[in-house]
Amino acid sequence: MPRDTRQLQLLHFGLFLGIYLAALLGNGLILTAIACNHHLHTPMYFFLLNLSLLDLGCISTTVPKAMANFLWDTRIISFFGCTMQFFMFVVLVTAEFYLLIIMAYDRYIAICKPLHYGTIMDSRTCFNMVAAVWGSGFLNALLHTSNTFSLPFCKGNALDQFFCEIPQILKLSCSDAYLREVGLLLISACLASGCFVFLVVSYVQIFRAVLSIPSMQAFSTCLPHLAVVSLFLSTAFFAYLKPPSMSSSSLNLLLAVLYSVVPPAVNPLIYSLRNKELKDAVLNKIGPSTNPWVMPLVTGRQLDLTPLTTNRWASMALQTVLHPKETIHSQER
Repeated sequence: MPRDTRQLQLLHFGLFLGIYLAALLGNGLILTAIACNHHLHTPMYFFLLNLSLLDLGCISTTVPKAMANFLWDTRIISFFGCTMQFFMFVVLVTAEFYLLIIMAYDRYIAICKPLHYGTIMDSRTCFNMVAAVWGSGFLNALLHTSNTFSLPFCKGNALDQFFCEIPQILKLSCSDAYLREVGLLLISACLASGCFVFLVVSYVQIFRAVLSIPSMQAFSTCLPHLAVVSLFLSTAFFAYLKPPSMSSSSLNLLLAVLYSVVPPAVNPLIYSLRNKELKDAVLNKIGPSTNPWVMPLVTGRQLDLTPLTTNRWASMALQTVLHPKETIHSQER
């Protein structure tokens, strides 16, 4: 093997290792903080917990195998391994996209309809939403996996990608039946576009509502959220629907990294670690904190949301999004 090629493989290994460790650390801390702090057992953090689970699963489905291939200079994966990787990746990516839409809806209700938040986003509704997210991911993956791997493959066995991706697998098919999968991809793209329009409309309403509030907390969270979802959709659409004449190894790798590897690593920073309340909970798990806002949550009584009226629940939900530490302070008083 040429020396330059080997150095490039080691560079890819180092890059993937750094991103993977960052994703494990960020999402792992978020899972621990939310699971171990009762005051974080609210709808917003329940969705964040599921997002972290999906991020860990998504990046662990593709990156460890790619790192092993880069390190040991091999590109081998069994047919069964490729099928399972394909299935799990589609499950997790689909579920994560729909969960991001639900999280945007949760913010919309909390900010634009605060008086109805406790009624609309109750525990049963949140559980049913998350169950629907996982179920839709499973059904979508089952449909694409059964349709893709039932095709006859007669154009070799080399995939121009670091994981088993739909467009690269379809290139190996020698039958016109692959057009069925292309049709399914187009339907999925239309559905995803509709969901994205719903997300944008939700954020437009949120921005209109917070313009009169002297706080940039909602903007600092919602704008990066919208940017990452836009990056995910645009790169995924281009990777899956671009014409064959525009395909190249470097472009395919870049697009795959942008929509499958980068989001799980940056989501903790955008959705969670920018949140003051969750950040304090994470720091508390790492070690003793001198932050005065953390101490009441550790040594004082826990927040009890059960006896709150609907108006107080809604007010607290809105303040948690915009002014988390003021909410905690007012409850302690």
